[in-house]
Amino acid sequence: MLNVLAISGSLRAASTNSQLLQAAELLAPSNMRIEHYEGIGLLPHFSPDLTAQLPQPVAELNERIIQADGLLISCPEYARGIPGSFKNALDWLVGSSEFPNKPVVLFNASPRASHAQAALREILATMSARLLDEASMAVPLLGRDLDAAAIAADEALAQPIHSALQAYRLALDGIAAAQVDSAAIWG
Repeated sequence: MLNVLAISGSLRAASTNSQLLQAAELLAPSNMRIEHYEGIGLLPHFSPDLTAQLPQPVAELNERIIQADGLLISCPEYARGIPGSFKNALDWLVGSSEFPNKPVVLFNASPRASHAQAALREILATMSARLLDEASMAVPLLGRDLDAAAIAADEALAQPIHSALQAYRLALDGIAAAQVDSAAIWG
């Protein structure tokens, strides 16, 4: 079973990005479990002085990252960038030894959020994430006011989401197989 951690960059209770990630959970392939991290608003402001003894919410985030085979992120755009609370979460992960090479897929609830996507890609590349473009996508949800069930029930929206998740599954399977092969060679 592949374990994917979904992280919404929005703190809004009715966030379209969060609804998109919840719809992805409903549409996930049978061997993929998508779990949601909802603690971004609980993280303290990043300070290098706190990295020697991580605050509990940060330690919990790190543990969730360690346990995940990959990450699925959907982030809104604010002021031509990513929200500060989401950047704060990423700042806490910069020094993590588990984050580099972590497979990451980006979903976006608005194709117009190009500045946030570019900023997010730049940050994640700097953090040495393994961005999987073949499974990343934008879904035109802006102004549609749909919840997760409605997104999953709309064939025009559900089909590309399901296809992206299938591509993610194949990529994660390939990564796992390569790691097994590498371990056998260097074992």
